[in-house]
Amino acid sequence: MMSATSTLALTHFVTLADSFDKDKVTPGVLGFIVFAVIGGAVWLLMKSMNKHMRKVDFEENPEDGQAATTAPAAAAPKPKTS
Repeated sequence: MMSATSTLALTHFVTLADSFDKDKVTPGVLGFIVFAVIGGAVWLLMKSMNKHMRKVDFEENPEDGQAATTAPAAAAPKPKTS
């Protein structure tokens, strides 16, 4: 069962929906601001990802048929004995 306030609210929403011209409704300024914020966030994420990817030091292992042409990067340090 619907109360009087919910019935009144629904009738106001229906009249507001009928007053809009469906051919003239556009996203407006708010739509542009949201789109610009999302675009800026994606740009910042891509910039951060590129910065982190430059730090990655990846050396690919040679395939089975190829000989290793590079020496190991660094030998393990020897433990100190006192």
